[in-house]
Amino acid sequence: MKNIRIHVFISGVVQGVFFRQSTKHHAMDFGVNGWIKNLADGRVEGVFEGEESAVQDLVKFVSVGPKHAEVDNVEEVKEDYIG
Repeated sequence: MKNIRIHVFISGVVQGVFFRQSTKHHAMDFGVNGWIKNLADGRVEGVFEGEESAVQDLVKFVSVGPKHAEVDNVEEVKEDYIG
């Protein structure tokens, strides 16, 4: 299994809609490590590390978000896996 690291910047209606909490729960379910935080400009930033398919599944989740989110764009930056 290949491990990867992806840094994401998510824009849209992504703050105040349980976006970070939902992402955290999905990450735990998928076995993905990392962090996620709100940015002052209204976006959400996150770094996800783990098995490639699990990280890609989490990126798919943040591309839609939880029930009340409206994701406009997800910028993905592949980085070196740190572990």
